[in-house]
Amino acid sequence: FLSPSFSDRNVIIFELVQARQLTVQMMQNPQILAALQERLDGLVGSPSGYMESLPKVVKRRVNALKNLQVKCAHIEAKFYEEVHELERKYAALYQPLFDKRSDIVKAAYEPTEEECEWKADEEEELTEEMKEKAKVEEEKKDEEKEDPKGVPEFWLTVFKNVDLLSDMVQEHDEPILKQLQDVKVKFSDPGQPMSFSLEFNFEPNEFFTNTLLTKTYKMRSEPDENDPFSFDGPEIMGCTGCTIDWTKGKNITLKTIKKKQKHKGRGTVRTVTKTVPNDSFFNFFTPPDVPESGDMDEDTEAVLAADFEIGHFIRERIVPRAVLYFTGEAIEDDDDDVSTHHSLCNGLIPVLDL
Repeated sequence: FLSPSFSDRNVIIFELVQARQLTVQMMQNPQILAALQERLDGLVGSPSGYMESLPKVVKRRVNALKNLQVKCAHIEAKFYEEVHELERKYAALYQPLFDKRSDIVKAAYEPTEEECEWKADEEEELTEEMKEKAKVEEEKKDEEKEDPKGVPEFWLTVFKNVDLLSDMVQEHDEPILKQLQDVKVKFSDPGQPMSFSLEFNFEPNEFFTNTLLTKTYKMRSEPDENDPFSFDGPEIMGCTGCTIDWTKGKNITLKTIKKKQKHKGRGTVRTVTKTVPNDSFFNFFTPPDVPESGDMDEDTEAVLAADFEIGHFIRERIVPRAVLYFTGEAIEDDDDDVSTHHSLCNGLIPVLDL
C-alpha cells in the first residue's frame, strides 16, 4: 500500500499538471489575453489598495517610517558629497600619471626600455621564430616610412572605438580630432558647488585659435523636497560649453545649402544660399540652455540626457582608462560589466552606480 504522504504528493502533482495545462490553454485564447491586458492597463499607476485598508493607527506609524526614509536620503546625500571629496583627492594622485601619458602621446617624452616592457598574456605569447619574424617585419616597415612621433591619432582612435562617442564623430571632425593631445577631468574646488569640467587640449591647428575647449557639468547631491524618495545619488543639473573661435571658412558645425525659390507673382526662380547647423562632434561644446523653470520640450530633454550620459562616461571611463579604449581591451571589459550588472540585478542584489 502507498503511504498517505506519498499518495497526497501524487495528487498535488496531478493537480499542478492540470492547472498548468489549463493556464496554457487560456494563454492561447486571444479574448482572454485581451481582457487580461485591459485589466493590467487599468492597474498601472494605481495604488494596490492595501495602504487604504490599514487602520489609522498603523498608517500613522507608516508615516513615521517614511519620515525616517527621508532622513536616510539626506544621509545618503552626505555620503555622495564625501565620495566627491575622495574623487578630488585621488584625482590629484592620478594626475602626474595622466600628465606622463599625455607627454608620451604627444611625443614630449620618450619612455625608457624598462617602461616599455610589457608581459604579454599567455595567449599572446609568441614562439621565438614568430618573434623574430615580427621584428624583421617591423624593421622593414620602419625603413619604409619615417618614424612616427608619440602615439598618432590616440584620442581619435579612442573616440572611434566607443559606440557612444563614435556616433558623434563625423568624417569632417577627424582632421581636427587628430590634433587632440589630451582630455582631462577637473573637479570643483572644496567649498564650491559640486561640479566637474572636461578639458580638451589641442595643438595649434588651422581650424580654430583655441588650444583648450571646456565643458562644465553642474551637479546636485541632495534629495528633492517635493520627491525625496526619488533620490538615487548625484544628478547632473546642467552644463555649459565654451565658445570655439573658428577660423574663417573652417566652422564645421555649420554648412551652406542652396535652395531654389519661386516668386509667387512673377513666377521667376532664384537660388537662395542658406547656412544651417551641421552634424559634428564639436556641437558637444554648445549644449542647449536649461531654463531656470526647468520646463523643456521633449527634444531638448533628450539632447541633454544624451549629453549628460556622454559627459559622465568620459569622466568615469574614458579619461581614467584611455589606453585600454585605444587598444580595445576596455570595450570587452565594458561588455562584461554590463552582463555582470544584469546578473546582479536579476539576482536582486542592489547595485550602486556612483
